[in-house]
Amino acid sequence: MIKNTIQLLLAIVLFASCNQYEKTPSGLAYKITKGSGKEKLKQGQAIKLNIEYKLASKDSVLSSSFEHIPVYFVLDTARLGKYNFTEILTSVSEGDKVDFRLSIDTLKKMGMIEYSAAFHKGDFINGKVAILKTFPGQPEMMADYTKELAAEKQKEIDTLKAYITKKNIKTQSTPGGVLVEIENEGTGPKADSGMQAIVLYKGTFINGKVFDSNMVNHQPTGPAFKVPVGTGAVIRGWDEGLRLFGKGGKGRLFIPAMLAYGPQGSAPVIPNYANLIFEIEIQDVTVAPPPAPQPAMPGMTGQPQGNPHR
Repeated sequence: MIKNTIQLLLAIVLFASCNQYEKTPSGLAYKITKGSGKEKLKQGQAIKLNIEYKLASKDSVLSSSFEHIPVYFVLDTARLGKYNFTEILTSVSEGDKVDFRLSIDTLKKMGMIEYSAAFHKGDFINGKVAILKTFPGQPEMMADYTKELAAEKQKEIDTLKAYITKKNIKTQSTPGGVLVEIENEGTGPKADSGMQAIVLYKGTFINGKVFDSNMVNHQPTGPAFKVPVGTGAVIRGWDEGLRLFGKGGKGRLFIPAMLAYGPQGSAPVIPNYANLIFEIEIQDVTVAPPPAPQPAMPGMTGQPQGNPHR
């Protein structure tokens, strides 16, 4: 009897909670928790917010900015989305929080996703948004964004420092924040700007999982990787860390995510905000050949394909 009563009470609470949700014209279910802000967001306003998406059936996070860099944008009321949280932005104020619920089936009908191992028929995505701050204009927004970038990078460096301290690893830091363990610095000229380093490497996440390598037990499994240092051909963490080594150099690069792939990651190999560790061996350091002329390729953006550390 008591068990049945408790189940009934839980059902009533759940029903009442569901009834607190409203719906947008497109059918998006949402609930606003008011903060201290009085004025609704308006056209042209610069906004800072956090957003998270979770798969309801597994309660697993699909993406979230809450522990990292918030989202910044300028509100354009002429381009509000359909069946997403932006549909209600003109109904909220600074300090408000929004919970919303997306149907996988509806997203499928709208052509936004396809059914897959992750997105099942009948399932939902639960989202939440926190309106953190509004700004008088874009310069103030960009200044705040710059501070958040610096804070995120420092947090990642602190995580790596805690890791190497626990493992009793001795490193030195590059100006940008790469932590470098030097087993052997090598001989001859260092792999500085204008030089090309020929590198064997093994890349792992901080949990030890290998995501890419061209060597096993210090033996090459394929051609060594030629890196024209200082040209932006590789992630910034490599460009900084390789400069400490000459021919025959060996060591490890502990690279904070913001000097690797940052908020975007490099799908499907590198998740967002992933700190990376590279074991490296420098087979040779030579003068970099002049870059080959490249034809203009309109519309080509993003990271080069191939090795995930590019």
